[in-house]
Amino acid sequence: MEDLTIRTASLDEFEDVINFYYDLIDSMQDAGSRPDWKKDVYPTRQFIYDSISKKNLYIAIINSSIAGSMVMNHVCSDAYSEVKWNVPADHNEIMIIHALAVSQNVQGKGIAKKIMEYSIDFCENNGIKAIRLDVLPSNKSACKFYEKMNFVYIGKVQLFYEDTGLTDFLLYELEISRSKPLT
Repeated sequence: MEDLTIRTASLDEFEDVINFYYDLIDSMQDAGSRPDWKKDVYPTRQFIYDSISKKNLYIAIINSSIAGSMVMNHVCSDAYSEVKWNVPADHNEIMIIHALAVSQNVQGKGIAKKIMEYSIDFCENNGIKAIRLDVLPSNKSACKFYEKMNFVYIGKVQLFYEDTGLTDFLLYELEISRSKPLT
């Protein structure tokens, strides 16, 4: 694989990150398994801006172009607190993954795996006990990916987000001490 660098995005890259997500959304319109994202609905420009400002948005760079992106922070739906998770942890001991995406041009080359390995290493080095996330049931490729990365399916729950309204989501969790993916 070409040289891949993963790092936090800077505010001067805001438009590049927006364009990355816009291009991805355009390329996914006819895909069978997709996250159902919409321009300026999810992820919103404000979400991207705030995530970059707080140094929570990470980009994967190949040949000076954004090949992938994700947001990693402690922010989650209030309904997460009502779920029976496998890993008991306080709010500051978990990380939530949002908007993990890889450019259609480089999908299938292990970029998402590298981004997830980066997040796992980050969590291991910062005392985080678990990574949690939610995914729409229609996004079958994401579910398959997370399971391959050793995330455990926790269950289905209705969550409210501005872009989806009250909708069923699948919850996944990765215990950091058991984080090594299958090969």
